[in-house]
Amino acid sequence: MKKKVAFYVNGLYGGGAEKVLQTLLRFLDYNKFEVTLYSVLQEKAGDEYPTNIDYKYIYGSTEGKSFVSRLLTLCRNRFGLWIYDHCSPSLFYRLFVNGQYDVEVAFIEGYATRIVSGSTNPDSKKIAWVHIDLDSNHWTDICYHSFDEEKRCYLQFDHVVAVSEFVRKVNERIFPGIKGSCTLYNPIDSAEIIQKSKEVIFEPHETIRLVSSGRFTHQKAFDRLLRIVKRLKDEHYPVELWLLGDGILRSELETFISENGMEDYVSLLGFQSNPYKYLNACDLFVCSSIAEGFSTVITEALILGLPVVSTEVSGVREQLGKNCEYGLITENSEIALFEGVKQLLDNQEQFLYYQKMASNRGKQFEINSLMAEIENKL
Repeated sequence: MKKKVAFYVNGLYGGGAEKVLQTLLRFLDYNKFEVTLYSVLQEKAGDEYPTNIDYKYIYGSTEGKSFVSRLLTLCRNRFGLWIYDHCSPSLFYRLFVNGQYDVEVAFIEGYATRIVSGSTNPDSKKIAWVHIDLDSNHWTDICYHSFDEEKRCYLQFDHVVAVSEFVRKVNERIFPGIKGSCTLYNPIDSAEIIQKSKEVIFEPHETIRLVSSGRFTHQKAFDRLLRIVKRLKDEHYPVELWLLGDGILRSELETFISENGMEDYVSLLGFQSNPYKYLNACDLFVCSSIAEGFSTVITEALILGLPVVSTEVSGVREQLGKNCEYGLITENSEIALFEGVKQLLDNQEQFLYYQKMASNRGKQFEINSLMAEIENKL
């Protein structure tokens, strides 16, 4: 019989974890698994998600509904929020999760993890996936009444999966006593990335085009990347920057660009259904993050043979090498990242070396073996 598996996420779109889930679900063997996907927030599943899975949600959307339907949805949502804020995860689970599953996967930390920790099914295998270094970026505080409650929730899981060895060690330190702690690297569809990257963008440029990608949040630190690019231009380096993504800090970034006259060499391109054609049209990928778990977009850049400069974040040495064999890693500071980018711009031989090594490293991310490990865990 097929295993009935329920995946829980905070939302269907917006970040690296969601992209990883899309890849995982596309490559899952549906001869073995019957899948339900719960999203805390209701969103329409587009072409990125398979059609042969059951989609459910916790809080409904009011978009396109009649007045009565909107009113009922709002009332249900307010009731759900009140239960979430004031009651136990187990009561919330009883009221808002329907179905019996063999395996329940909280695929992202935070709300989804707290909900699954309250599962009233004693027979289901419960798996929590952690995609971020919660020591450096403990954003999940907003999802729990206290850190003690968060620790108790993680103790309810049979397995706690980390996306890098660094994250696994952090999990074991801050959540002592967790069971089944392990590392599973993110599955990446290399063939699709390479194929999509071939879509031509006619953007001839004589500059050195830097690129970065992600949500516009404090974690990604795109503000310091803008300051770095401004300083490079002030020192007469022929650079421009493309930023892929969007988020709550967009207006702040736009203000900085406008106030510093950077419109001619900085482009905010928003979320793109095919980001790979933009990466492929650039010369150097820069990760300015304060914290990561295992950066999906760094892996994608390597697959496309794009040289990488990154701050020291969790997982990056597993991608770029302990001794920077496949990409340049700097201290996690603005000045160090500036010096790292500048170093590659000044050293053509090193730039070409990392271009070659990036392409070699990208070939090592083979999805079939990664999916075999994930299916075995399920």
